[in-house]
Amino acid sequence: MTEFREQDLSGAHFEHVRLQGATFSKVGFQDATLRHVDLTGLRIRGALLQKSRLRGVELIDVEISGELENVVVNGVDIAPLVDAELNRRMPERAKMRPDDADGFREAWAILERLWEGTVARAETFPEEMLHLGVDDEWSFIQTLRHLNFATAAWVERMILGSASPWHPLDLPWDEAPGWEGIPWDREARPSLDEVLAIRRARQATVRGVIESLTDGQLATGVTRTEPGWPQLEDFPFLECLHIVVNEEWEHRLYAERDLTELEKGN
Repeated sequence: MTEFREQDLSGAHFEHVRLQGATFSKVGFQDATLRHVDLTGLRIRGALLQKSRLRGVELIDVEISGELENVVVNGVDIAPLVDAELNRRMPERAKMRPDDADGFREAWAILERLWEGTVARAETFPEEMLHLGVDDEWSFIQTLRHLNFATAAWVERMILGSASPWHPLDLPWDEAPGWEGIPWDREARPSLDEVLAIRRARQATVRGVIESLTDGQLATGVTRTEPGWPQLEDFPFLECLHIVVNEEWEHRLYAERDLTELEKGN
């Protein structure tokens, strides 16, 4: 098996090449051109397809999960259509992009209520199953660990100013570059109770911020330049909370989806 590591193949030309079963990780395809290629069975995860153009493609039995904006299919921007349909199916979803303090209070109350039900569902599973991932995704416990990381980053660090708010069980996203001093042990196997204890403390922190939130605060920016992540200057306070709300909403849906798959295989 040929391996390419730490090589610059910019401008390379591949023709009549078989890459079946090949793995590409942390590879830049910026401005690449693919013509007459067979992508049957292709699996893409954690990819940025900004400004991509697909012409003459056949999308049959394709599943796409991610953020959609200005996605034009056969001349139709499907992103608003998908957004409207998701809001129809889940009316509470429309409340997950608040722009004032009361809206954030409503959104957070919804999230806590929904997550309470999801955790109660998970607690009916044997704990060993909560360490199982579905389709290479995080396990239920890893999902909670990642949400703990997100809260630490965007609320405890960015909003509250703690330079290093991390717990050893916090889990960054898989494609993160890695930072000195920030924990990242994907294979750790803590108990559900251990992770929930951290989770509930972090939820209480967010709740406290949102309970005292004012519209004036939402109009300000926050700056954190200390070593670590995030490192941002004059980043909108509003967006810090939007990120946390979005993470909470989307990852609960992933968790519910994967719990259903685990039930099928049980």
